[in-house]
Amino acid sequence: MNQWGVEWRRAALAGLATSSMLAAFLSLGGCTTTTESTSHPQSDGIAASVDSDVRRRARIRLELAANYLQNGQTAVALEEAAQSIQTDPTFADAYHLRGLIYMQMNDVGQAEDNLSRAQNMRPNDPDIMQNLGWLRCQKEQYAHADHLFDKALATPGYAARARTLMSKGVCQARAQQFEQAEATLLKAYEMDAGNSVVGFELARLAFRRGDASRAQFYIRRVNNGNFASAQSLWLGIKIERALGQQATVRQLADQLRKRFPDSKEMLAYERGAFNE
Repeated sequence: MNQWGVEWRRAALAGLATSSMLAAFLSLGGCTTTTESTSHPQSDGIAASVDSDVRRRARIRLELAANYLQNGQTAVALEEAAQSIQTDPTFADAYHLRGLIYMQMNDVGQAEDNLSRAQNMRPNDPDIMQNLGWLRCQKEQYAHADHLFDKALATPGYAARARTLMSKGVCQARAQQFEQAEATLLKAYEMDAGNSVVGFELARLAFRRGDASRAQFYIRRVNNGNFASAQSLWLGIKIERALGQQATVRQLADQLRKRFPDSKEMLAYERGAFNE
């Protein structure tokens, strides 16, 4: 995976931890387990109270884990997620978050184990399907990944459709399904035109098929925003050079030199390796 791909993964995981996923974890106040009914109402009430208290304590641990992950403290986040699971082994959200933490730590095996457990506990959860799909993509299990993305997208009321379309499109591009990838990413772009990852990927696909003008449209939006990277600047240089925009090439090269002086992209520019 190139550096932009690594940054994409980190950005995607950061987005999960700080937005939809973290919001979900911090709003689990109504989540309790159920108990088998018996003929003793008073005993049932005591059991339900104990059950609710167990989930509450597990949820507090999970909130701490989510906040530590948000702050980049993965080791501490992992400890808190483990405490949450130890407190309540039936808590699907705890396995889900622990899977995300392991993804952040590049431990694919542990990530897969935890996300699979979470899905087994809650098989129709689109967020779990999305993240497990991205993990399958990392393992180059593209057909399985595509299936999980489609299942998530088919979930009524699913709020994170743009994120899943982004994941699906990037995965299709990795599988060299370039036409399908562009169609998928265009849908994501319609929902979230400010997403720098989607813009970068669309620019790369358009440039690959020889449409430098269209590629320029996307990459300029990325490089003029807050999330320009060495990879996006380098792609911008190649696109502007193909269009004969030498002044813009120099401007982008100056940014690359100032912001990412030791990057492989800067070295490639200095070598004139525009076609590598």
